[in-house]
Amino acid sequence: MYFFHARDKPWFFHVQNSKSNLKIIFKKGNCSMKSITKILSLFLALTLLLSFPVAASAAELTNVPTIDESKTGSLTIYKYDLTNAEKDGVWDSSYVSTGVYDEAGVNNVLGGNASSTLGNGETGYGYAIKGVEFTYVKVADIFQYGETETTDGRVEILYAVDKAKGSDLLNTLGLADGKNRYEKADALDETKYFYQSDVLISALSSGLTANATTVKNAMERYAATNGTAMPLTDSYGKSKAENLPLGLYLVAETKVPEMVVSTTDPFLVSVPMTSVNGTNATDGGTRWIYDITLYPKNLTGIPSLEKTLRESKNDTGKTDTYAHTGTASAGDTIDYQIISTLPSITSEATYLSCYTFIDTLSAGLTYTKGDVTLEIFSDAACKNAVTTWKEADGYLTVSYNDAKDGKTAMTVEMTAKGLAEINNSQAVYADASMVNSGYSDCTMRLTYTAKVDSDNSLVVGDKGNDNKVVLTWKRTSDSFYDTLVDDAHVYTYGIDLTKLFSDGKGDFSKVEFLVQNKTDNYYVKAQLNQDEGVYYVTGHTTNKEDATHFVPVKTGDTKGRILIKGLEDDTYTMTEVRTDSGYVLLKQDIEVVISQKEGSENCTIYASDALGLIQNDPRYAQVIQSEADLKNIPQKHLEHKLLTASATVSGKNVSMAEDNGSANAEAPLTVVNTRGFDLPKTGDNGTVMFTVVGILLMAGAVSVIALVSRKKRSV
Repeated sequence: MYFFHARDKPWFFHVQNSKSNLKIIFKKGNCSMKSITKILSLFLALTLLLSFPVAASAAELTNVPTIDESKTGSLTIYKYDLTNAEKDGVWDSSYVSTGVYDEAGVNNVLGGNASSTLGNGETGYGYAIKGVEFTYVKVADIFQYGETETTDGRVEILYAVDKAKGSDLLNTLGLADGKNRYEKADALDETKYFYQSDVLISALSSGLTANATTVKNAMERYAATNGTAMPLTDSYGKSKAENLPLGLYLVAETKVPEMVVSTTDPFLVSVPMTSVNGTNATDGGTRWIYDITLYPKNLTGIPSLEKTLRESKNDTGKTDTYAHTGTASAGDTIDYQIISTLPSITSEATYLSCYTFIDTLSAGLTYTKGDVTLEIFSDAACKNAVTTWKEADGYLTVSYNDAKDGKTAMTVEMTAKGLAEINNSQAVYADASMVNSGYSDCTMRLTYTAKVDSDNSLVVGDKGNDNKVVLTWKRTSDSFYDTLVDDAHVYTYGIDLTKLFSDGKGDFSKVEFLVQNKTDNYYVKAQLNQDEGVYYVTGHTTNKEDATHFVPVKTGDTKGRILIKGLEDDTYTMTEVRTDSGYVLLKQDIEVVISQKEGSENCTIYASDALGLIQNDPRYAQVIQSEADLKNIPQKHLEHKLLTASATVSGKNVSMAEDNGSANAEAPLTVVNTRGFDLPKTGDNGTVMFTVVGILLMAGAVSVIALVSRKKRSV
């Protein structure tokens, strides 16, 4: 279709060409003789041109610089993790796409086909991102418009947008009511607005720059409401739409998997498009491309997760730093924190629809219910607080339930109110031009406390008391959730004292010890479990009179035992304050030192999802059958060193005993009370003699007193 203006009257004609004839059909309006002359001149020129013999093959005809309106087009999109590809040095960000399939420049490098050296078989390739949805919607027809009012006979391509169907789109682009349209073309079709490509390109670019999130969301919603969704990208990162009517299309990314942190900006693409020069083509401006291949870029990444702990300062008066591993005594309170950096949130396609922590404590620990606090910071160092949430605020829910093997689970789940705030808050990104929205890339800190139990559920030794947290999150993808796992360990230990009497005849019930933590300057309090014969630590005191007196439990005719469980790694003194009569107390305190250090074993936690263990990094996306398979490929994982303990007694190394399969659990020592030295004893005869002498002396004293009394009366 070709258009001309002759003065104020629009003229247009349609050229119909077939093997047998040529028709030039004039329509509408009156025109001057001058205009008719111009049109007839054009007609004669066309007639002359078509009178020459033409011998062109079908292949040749497809390359002529004229749109073939009998054809349809297609869009093929490949999605790759260019973020990690660039980090790995296999991709150059200066690459220029040309709209044509680039096997050598892209697919062979990033793994989008079977011949790629990075391919992993049929299950997936290289850096391909699976599970991305693009949606397309035709927004304009393509017209070639000409006018004769100007002396140069201006001819150009215009794009006709339907006034009714495209109103929301135009409003979003700042082109409401036909703003900045090509007004000279108004008379062509009163139901449409005609635009130059420069206007549309500028409007889209300006909108995304000035009001990025709002415009992006509006474009994605428009596409999702009015368009057609392409199939999710497959394991090659590929999706294709075929048999597309010719025209201008808006393409938006409407669904993304979890690792995608920033959607591609919505874009316009003409079907067909004129060829352009780029990395893989040098024929720019010479032909029309009907089958268009695109390589839009995403930013990828996953949230972070870290669980750490420390002994509460309320127990010791000192503030310890948070760490993956810590030690505590039974009865102590443990401060826990879970740090999670939220993923990037750039538009509705990247909104979070789920963000849930499931925290599990081992059987030897008990939650302090009602003290969960969630803070959000704008910085990774957790210095600039944005908001603080409690359960009563309605942004989160907290629930507890019994897990397996005596463990307890606490679930902290963001409510719809909380997710809306995370996705849409303007507290951090108030400037509309910012790409991010809500609490994108902010740091979330979840804090709570737990008490170390004083019973046999507590594990002593290197095995530790593990505390695992699982973060489950979900983007807009309907198919699956993703998870991260981290853990922390609480260690506690014991002292195993064997009590002996040198002659095997002493009374163990008469023996008493006090235990003092010299590091933190307190006395240990404990409760004896009579059935087990074990003292479980229950707390501590600075008042000596309130300290527990540890009495050996008789374990045989000649042995007694003081087994104390639930001690942190510190320096202790054991003071014997009482023993059986006839035996000698210890001369001085016994010093027991329990120490920790990093062992040779790592705690390694892998990423997983609800369907089984998988890799969050799409470079290694495979169907993982077992954890063993998972460990055989490169992984992003969280790890830390586990601790191992050692002990000294009176400055000498001792071999710590195991407890229920947990190595290095209890520091052993043996205390022997020897007999005291007897005072010199006299025999029976001596005793009688002393008795007689005493009686005689007493009798003499009585006689003297009586004599004196008579003399006084006689006088």
